[in-house]
Order: sequence, then C-alpha cells, then structure tokens
Amino acid sequence: MTIKEIEGGVTAAKGFLAASCAAGIKYKDRTDMALVYTKKPAAVAGVFTTNVVKAAPVLWDKEIVEAGGFVHAVVLNSGIANACTGKEGKEINYFMAESMGKELKVKAENVLTASTGVIGMQIKKEPLMEGAKLLAKGLSDTTEAACDAAKAIMTTDTFPKQCAVSFEIGGKEVHIGGMSKGSGMIHPNMATMLSVITTDVTIDGKLLQEVLSEDVKDSFNMISVDRDTSTNDTCVVLANGEAGAPAIETGSQELEDFKKALSIVTKSLAKQQASDGEGATKLVEVTVKNCKTKENAAILSKSVITSNLVKTAMYGSDANWGRILCALGYAGVDFDPEVIDLTIIAKGEELILVENGVATDYSEEKATELLSSKEVSVLCDMKEGNASATAWGCDLTYDYVKINGDYRS
Repeated sequence: MTIKEIEGGVTAAKGFLAASCAAGIKYKDRTDMALVYTKKPAAVAGVFTTNVVKAAPVLWDKEIVEAGGFVHAVVLNSGIANACTGKEGKEINYFMAESMGKELKVKAENVLTASTGVIGMQIKKEPLMEGAKLLAKGLSDTTEAACDAAKAIMTTDTFPKQCAVSFEIGGKEVHIGGMSKGSGMIHPNMATMLSVITTDVTIDGKLLQEVLSEDVKDSFNMISVDRDTSTNDTCVVLANGEAGAPAIETGSQELEDFKKALSIVTKSLAKQQASDGEGATKLVEVTVKNCKTKENAAILSKSVITSNLVKTAMYGSDANWGRILCALGYAGVDFDPEVIDLTIIAKGEELILVENGVATDYSEEKATELLSSKEVSVLCDMKEGNASATAWGCDLTYDYVKINGDYRS
C-alpha cells in the first residue's frame, strides 16, 4: 500500500466542508469560531482529557460518542474554554450545539462542540448565535477553508496545524485529513489540544473507536510541553463513507492500512503541536530503544521529554547528558545505568555522548552545534530488550514564562 501525504486538512476527505468566522467571543482582531461539516452522517470516535476537571464541551462530546450514534458537525471556538463554568456553562454549550444545528438543519445531538482558551469565563450567547449563522453560510470544501478553520481555533499557537493523506481501499482512493491546535497546557495522556480528523472511509463507529484509542497511545499521548494536562483535550474522528470504498472490517488488511494512514496524520499533528510549544525554539524527540517492554520505553521517553532540566539544557544547546540519565533514573523503571548509550541526532549527523554509562570523548563544540538545530533527537539505548517508544516535546524558554504570566489579560 502506498500512502501519499497531500495538501490540506479537514476538507481533504470527500464530503467534508469547513468554515471559520470572527464571532468576537473574546478576541477582537481575529477569527475565533470554526466548523467542520458533512451532509452525510458520519460515524464518530473520540478521546478526551484524563483531567478530573472536564470542560462542558468534553462532557457533551463524551456522551454523544459513547452513545454510538452519528454526527454531522463539529463546532469549535477559541478564546474561552467553557471550563469550570457550572450549570450555566453546560447550558451555553448546549446553546452552541443547538444554534449550529438549527443553521445546518440537524439536531443538537448531531453536533459536537469544542472550546479552548481561558478557564472560568462564561461565553455569551450572542456571538455564538451570530457565529453559527456566519459559519453555515461560509462552508466550503477548499484547502483554504480547511486552513482558515485551523487558524480559527488557535490561541497561543503560532501556526495552524494540518495534515492529510490519501491511499486506496478496494481500488478506491480514500482520504484522511486533520487539524489540531495546541501550544501550552500540553502533557501526555492528551494534550490543550483540540483535534478534528475526517475520513471518507466506511467504518463502524465501535471499530473506529478501537483504532483511535490505540493510535493516541503512540501519538497525542506521547507529547509534552509543560506537564499540564488540560481540562478541554479533545480528539474526534468522523468517518462519512463518501469515498464509496468497501467497508473496513475487523481483522482485515484494509484495517491495517487505515491504521498506518491514521498514524501518519496523528503523529504529524502531535509533532507540530510539540514544536509549537509556547515560547519554544526547537522540537525535541526522545526515543528509548531496546527496553524490556514497550510500556517501560514509553515511561522512560516521557520522563526525559517532560524534565524541565532537560528542556532548559535544550534551550541553551548544552549537552548536559547527566540530566537525561537523571530523568531516566527517576521514571520508576528498573534498568542497568552502566550499559546505557546516549546519542544526539540533528542535521543528519549523530554524536554519541555516553557509552556504557560513561561519557565519551565527544566534542562540546560539535554537541552545541547539533543541539542548536530546530529539530533535535535524543536516542537512549537501554540494551535490555527489543521494545522502543518515542516522545516529542520542546525546549523551555524565557518566553514560556512571559506568555503564561499574563495569559488571562
């Protein structure tokens, strides 16, 4: 099977339209509402924040997804998260779905919602109602519409995040496209991420849920910016079957092909989020290989990527490998520190910093040069098995503090 990365985002799949508008929910100088819509009802799957404090849209979406029905749309807003807003927040969220549903001539229960922004503020009804009208009128299947929708859900993000692929099922070309936002309050086990993924394959909602739940373990659950798990994390996948390909069945080769294609999209979006961490200057990738179990490898890679000391060393392009070993050591996984190799990779070059637990005679100047790259990989060879895992994050900079010191204002 050949999987091609193609231009676009949520409109790459047949039958999906997108729109954006400036509703004035909080921002006065930018778009702040987005819509993804399919006329043909779509099977839906979703994964959500593990935070005990869940925003009103998360509770709404979880109920719809768990009911196993079909949906026509996802309406999203930025600026205000509608989290910690009590009964009124839930009523506002329903109003958001209901208003959008009326404009699209579908029930509120066929509309998913997502919000991101400041916690604790109430969203006013007027901009939501006007926004719904503008979104319905502005629907388009163009790549520009998809990009504009991705821009409308940004908060502290510096660029819109999209990815799309095409491949074949039963001789028919099918597509998966997605958008996400996320820059801060990002930590493993979903990250303030919102993500909408669309596909024109035919697949049962229950099977789609199984695929998504497994996929996020290696994608969205493997990124971290700041150790904070959001109240609003949401990733939903809509499948409308518009490609006309044979239905994907359990245990089939087509299912394996779909999993591979979805993984390309989710990992791309996850890495884009990690690279755009608030104030970040570089993407940091940590791979732990040759572990006894994949679970151990995941725990170890997350421990390194979430270490503030490792992140600040990355900002300073300082080959302070002791911090990496330290982060591995407190992860809660037993291993032999006297056999570990640590290697940094950037610009197509590799530099071994540690071999069998002790420093090599590496060049500090060369290490600094590699660590100054926009993308840096760290490879930790544990030499105790065959399992591996990769996590993504970013450096920790002065600008992170500046951005979050006055985020509400």
